[in-house]
Amino acid sequence: MRQPSSILELTELSLRFGGVTALSGLSMEVREAELLALIGPNGAGKTSVLNCISGLYRAQEGSITLTGRDGAPHALHRLAPHRIAALGVARTFQNIELFKHMTVLDNLMLGRHVHMKGGVLGGGIYLGRQRRREIEHRRYVEEVIDFMNLEPLRSAVVGSLAYGNQRLVEMARALALDPHLLLLDEPTAGMNAEEKESMARFILDVHEERGITVVVIDHDIDVIMDISDRVVVLDFGRRIAQGTPEQVRNDPAVIDAYLGHARGEDEPVRAKH
Repeated sequence: MRQPSSILELTELSLRFGGVTALSGLSMEVREAELLALIGPNGAGKTSVLNCISGLYRAQEGSITLTGRDGAPHALHRLAPHRIAALGVARTFQNIELFKHMTVLDNLMLGRHVHMKGGVLGGGIYLGRQRRREIEHRRYVEEVIDFMNLEPLRSAVVGSLAYGNQRLVEMARALALDPHLLLLDEPTAGMNAEEKESMARFILDVHEERGITVVVIDHDIDVIMDISDRVVVLDFGRRIAQGTPEQVRNDPAVIDAYLGHARGEDEPVRAKH
C-alpha cells in the first residue's frame, strides 16, 4: 500500500523565549488525510507547535511547509496568520476563543471571513455578486450547523451556553473555514466523561466523513489512543517518539517521559499533572 504523502513538514524548528527553549530542532510531518495526535508532558512544546503552524509564533530557526490544495508548497513560517488561514489552516484553542456576546450563527459566519470578498461599495449595497456570495457562505455555515448538531442552539448567545457546547461551537467555527488542515488544541479540556466521548466522536466524524487532515493535542491518553492514526511524542521541545498508538504506548522513552521510570508490565501509561 502506498504511504500517504505529507501535506505539512516541520524541519529543524527552534523556538526560544529569552532563555527558555520551547522547541529545539523539531522535525515532523503530517500526512494527507490522517488524524495525528501530538502528545507529551506539560511544557513539552505541543501548543508552541500549533502556534508556529498557524503563525501566532515565529520560530527563530527552521521551516514549515504546507502543500496546498493546489499541490503547491507554501512556506508558512514566512506568512502572517491571516494568509495561513486563507490557505485552509484552521484551529481551536486551549482557552475558548469565541465572541461570547454574539450568536452561534454569527460566530460561524465569522469563520467564513477569509472567503468573503468584495469592497466597501459591494458590501454596502448588498446586490448582485455580493448577495450571491453571502447566500453561499450562509448555506455552507448551515451545513456545518447541521453536521455538528447545533441547530437547537443556532440563535443562542454563545456566552449563555454550557461549556461543552461552547467547545462544539468553537470546532464548528473552525470547520466553517472549510479547512485543508485542522489544528485542535485540547478539545476535551474541562469536559466530563460523557462530553469527552461526544467530542471524540465529532473529531472522528470530521476526519472520516469530511476527509479533513487533523492534528490534535490532548492530555487524555485514552481518547488519543482511541482516535488517532499516528502519534508524535514531544518532551522538552524535541520529538522523542512517533508511530501508531500501540507502538508509542509501549515505547520506553515515552514511558519514561510520562512516568519518570520504567513501568511494570501491568502499569498503565498516564500523563503527568
